[in-house]
Amino acid sequence: MRTHQAERAAAGTLHGIDRLIRNVRTGRFERSLAALTAAGALVTAAEVFLEHDKASFGNKWMWAPVALGPVGAAAGVAGVFSRRMAKTALPLASAAIVANGLQGTWLHLRGIRQKPGGLSNLRYNLEMGPPLFAPLLVTMVGGMGVLAAVLRREP
Repeated sequence: MRTHQAERAAAGTLHGIDRLIRNVRTGRFERSLAALTAAGALVTAAEVFLEHDKASFGNKWMWAPVALGPVGAAAGVAGVFSRRMAKTALPLASAAIVANGLQGTWLHLRGIRQKPGGLSNLRYNLEMGPPLFAPLLVTMVGGMGVLAAVLRREP
């Protein structure tokens, strides 16, 4: 006796999570994730530029996530079209983005600690200091690229 899910799979009409799982198993999701990494890298780089510009790029490291955005985007686009780029350039660029995001989290925490009252005035300094969680969003974009490189790719 066949289940409803098995019947849909046999008919090729998978929906929702079933389709996503099939795409991961067959290797189709790897290209989609590479494309999402490219788009995410551009969007986050633009946002980081605007936020760091408000701070007048007071620290030279503020330029790093801005510069890594186009690198991640290029690697993501290349990964969509080339298996070789998806397994070489994409994980390298994405790992650099992850490392920079973690570095940014540390630098933002340091900036919060340097505000008057430091960590003892944490709530106020979290609201008024550098955004603590913003670099972690950059890290997630890099993590998507690393995951895309690790996933199986369709033949």
